[in-house]
Amino acid sequence: MRDTLNALVELQKIDTEIAELEKSGSENPKRLAELESELGAGRAAVDAERERLAEVEKQKKSTEDLLATDREKVKKWEARLTEQRSTREYTALAREIDIAKKQNTTASEEIVELAKELEAAHEALSEAEMAFSETEAKLLQEMKTIRSAMTQQENKRKKLEETRAVAAKVVAPMLLKRYEAVLRRRGPVLVQAHNGACDGCHLNLPPQLYNQIRANAKIDVCPSCSRMIYAEEAFEHAEEAARVAE
Repeated sequence: MRDTLNALVELQKIDTEIAELEKSGSENPKRLAELESELGAGRAAVDAERERLAEVEKQKKSTEDLLATDREKVKKWEARLTEQRSTREYTALAREIDIAKKQNTTASEEIVELAKELEAAHEALSEAEMAFSETEAKLLQEMKTIRSAMTQQENKRKKLEETRAVAAKVVAPMLLKRYEAVLRRRGPVLVQAHNGACDGCHLNLPPQLYNQIRANAKIDVCPSCSRMIYAEEAFEHAEEAARVAE
């Protein structure tokens, strides 16, 4: 029976390590997701500044192209102005030239403002890229550290699972089934009985059951919490009696 007890103790030790490993690493996936989200947000912010810059550049070029076209148009009209034979035609063309020149002046002013906006957009992009570069390095380093920790934890878990499989083979199938059923609901599963009570739930055991546990080297069940209970002194007495008998 001591072999079974030792196997259960070893099994419980391994299960405790697995539970502690899972608990210690439970925040890693969440933190990794947060870092990935933060990294994505940083990249999106830089992309937004880059798109804003491209939009201003596009708008400025479009205005400049339109202004160049309109200026050529004014030159042609001015050249035609002296060719007009009637006062009416001359006046109409002169009015069109005047309107076009005013529009060109407005366009020139708009280009100046767009140039200022473009300069500000370049500065904003540069600042955003610099800030993100510093943040990105820190985020990537932390992500690398977390992934490394997760890999180590997974490797350790696999080794513990392998060790657990070996330890579980020593326990009788029915006893192992009972152990794992309790493990799923609560832990630890295997506890001692002291001073008439279960060390797991700390409730008093029926006197007859407690006396039987103390008198016999056996593993029993707590009627209150269903944990496996035993008395270490009973196993020690049984081993001492066996040595004397030899």
